[in-house]
Parts: sequence; structure tokens; C-alpha cells
Amino acid sequence: MTAPTSSTLPPYATLLGFTRYVDRTGPTKASFVGGLRKQRASKHGFNPHGQFVKALKADVAFHTGGTHLAQVADAVKPRWQPLYRALVPGATAWLHSLGEPTGVDLAQTRDALAMLGDLPVKINPHFGIRHATDGRAEAIRLHFDETPPSEEAALATLHLMARHMDAVLPHAAPVLIDVRRGVAHRMPDGVKPEQVEQWLAGEAAAFRAIWSTAA
Repeated sequence: MTAPTSSTLPPYATLLGFTRYVDRTGPTKASFVGGLRKQRASKHGFNPHGQFVKALKADVAFHTGGTHLAQVADAVKPRWQPLYRALVPGATAWLHSLGEPTGVDLAQTRDALAMLGDLPVKINPHFGIRHATDGRAEAIRLHFDETPPSEEAALATLHLMARHMDAVLPHAAPVLIDVRRGVAHRMPDGVKPEQVEQWLAGEAAAFRAIWSTAA
């Protein structure tokens, strides 16, 4: 079987990529999708937040209240230390907002593949938590950017996670954590899922069209 070339790669997006696309307007949408397409063709990519996520998950799992987060900025390569130091205070504040460390446990999440029309979108929360007092579960997606998530990006993220929660973490609620500010975003009251679905279907159709014409 012949591997797909850069010109025949089928459209595909991660949750992060698609929600960043939704957040853009005009010509920047096309250049952004073109960048995603080239990145996928090159198969290059690096996640600078990997050790940070591991430290945050360890603090939840071992009920250590931020001990691992406090140490991780000194443990990474020097080039990433400024980034980690910018992230740690907000993440620690969010962790403390959950209450006593022993009151929250780490919950296993699974990735899911959403189909928006003909566009596959990978739904990949970073981890889940379960509250010991009432058994309430939440699937957590982390937002690392310098700017807060826009209403559109947050809504798209939360909707797509909720749409596939049976596969991701059954009976859980989606939460988007703005790491730098320690702010938790949840689905707004009064949102009509069918309207969000229609909006995202249109965005996905445009994404596919741009992908197919990107050089």
C-alpha cells in the first residue's frame, strides 16, 4: 500500500487545532489550516507541556497539593523554564480551588474521534478528576496560551467534549482550565446544543474546503 503524500492527506484535526481554527477570522483561517496540513505531512511536532501535565496529574493522584508543580519548573530544560514558571501559579491556584487534596482523585479519560460532517476531530482531554464527596466527575482540558480562551473556542471545546463524554469519561462534565489564570470554564447556561452543532458543522465544512486547496 502506498502511503499518502502531502497532496493526498485526508482532512483531520485535533481538538486544539480545530478550536484554534474556529477562533480565527478571514484569511488567517486559510493560513492556519495550511500550517496544520504541512505539519501533518512532515509528521513533526513537539509538546512542550508534557512534563507539566504529568506534574499536575501527579499532584491530583497523590494528593500532594502542588508539590510536583513546584518542582517541575526546575526539572525541565532551561529553555522551557520561563514557560513553566508562567504556568505554575495559575495551575496551583486551580488545584487549591478544588479543596482538600484528599477530596479529589485522578480519573482515567479516553480519547474519542468526533465526526463533524466528514471532518474527523480527535477529542483528547488531558485527564479526569473525581470528587470524593459526591462522586462527581469532570473531564479536564488545559488551555496554555498567553491569552485567555475566547468564548467561541471555549464553547467549541466544551461542546465537543460533552458530545463524546460517553467514550471519554462516562457521566462526567467537561471543564476547560485556563492554566495561566487558574480559571475553570464550564458550559454556559442556556446554550442550545443544536445551534452549536450547526455552527461547528459549518466551520468543519469550511476547514475541509481549505484543507483540500491548501498548497
